[in-house]
Amino acid sequence: MTDHHIGMIVPSSNLTMETELPRMFRAREEAMPEDRFLFHSSRTRMRHVTPEELRGMNAQTARASLELADARPDVVASACLVAIMAQGKGHHRTAEREIAEGLRSGGCEAPVVSSAGALLSAIEALGARRVALIAPYMKPLTATVVDYLQDAGTEVVDALSLEVADNLAVAALDPDDLRRHWRRLDLSGADALVLSACVQMPSLPSIQHVEDACGLPVLSAATATAHRVLSELGLETVVPGAGSLLSGRVPAAVRQAATS
Repeated sequence: MTDHHIGMIVPSSNLTMETELPRMFRAREEAMPEDRFLFHSSRTRMRHVTPEELRGMNAQTARASLELADARPDVVASACLVAIMAQGKGHHRTAEREIAEGLRSGGCEAPVVSSAGALLSAIEALGARRVALIAPYMKPLTATVVDYLQDAGTEVVDALSLEVADNLAVAALDPDDLRRHWRRLDLSGADALVLSACVQMPSLPSIQHVEDACGLPVLSAATATAHRVLSELGLETVVPGAGSLLSGRVPAAVRQAATS
């Protein structure tokens, strides 16, 4: 058995990243017991999903990266998608570079995954050009996510905002509700459905159910992050029951160059 140590930079009020990622990797361990995954987190303060608090959280990146460096992880994942996307187009590259620099300052050369960059690379790996998405954010922040994806070359054909501003309230949303929310979207022009464009909004129990119901590949910020983590570790991108992206049939994610 090989141990793989996964570092995570997690917003202080995020309860879902440390739930859904370990749950996916435990499912993988049951199917493929030759690999074991261990998780180590550093937290950055953020309670409400507002532009001001997102900027404040991003300012804590260097400290969080240095703390994780001491654990010598094999890969590091940054967990807040909208915090990166709200900083301007292509910012995931800058954020990944800054985290990598923080790790190197602590003597760690681990590759870095951001949930924002992972969502883009997962959509690309699926071969999707047009997506529909569901986000928990207020409408202006959802529009930010839509603009970010479209600037990166992915057309968003429809988007649903659940308009929940408090981050703990987002974590408390029932993932089973997504089994009816997706039907409010127009999927007629979509190649894939992003069931949760937020690593804080739980969706894992509904990913496979909705994919089977709608007939499109269904992914989330969390499953995209898992796909990219496995890709960076050089492992098969397989997690049972987590949608087409993690079926093992989709190519490994390719990291974009970390330049601003």
